[in-house]
Amino acid sequence: MYIVVSYDIPEDKRRTKIHSILKSYGQWMQLSVFECDVTPTQYAKLRSRLAKLIKPDTDSVRFYFLCGCCQRKIERIGGEQPRDETIFFAESPSG
Repeated sequence: MYIVVSYDIPEDKRRTKIHSILKSYGQWMQLSVFECDVTPTQYAKLRSRLAKLIKPDTDSVRFYFLCGCCQRKIERIGGEQPRDETIFFAESPSG
């Protein structure tokens, strides 16, 4: 399953821990945004680890699930390219 995870964590120490956990599951794309290609088991573990760290009254973590069709519609201008471009392109760049 392919998910985009965004987070808003006001406390630096906790935000660093969240970032570190997400880094082990996916690719850091923007300040508080990761793209993760995970199995359902990995997702469950990730969600559990994050849930144990956050403070629900002040913190926010969101998971956006993208189907295969939607993954092919991702457009980028600048920034780091995805690790595996076959995830994002239905055809090779040469056509």
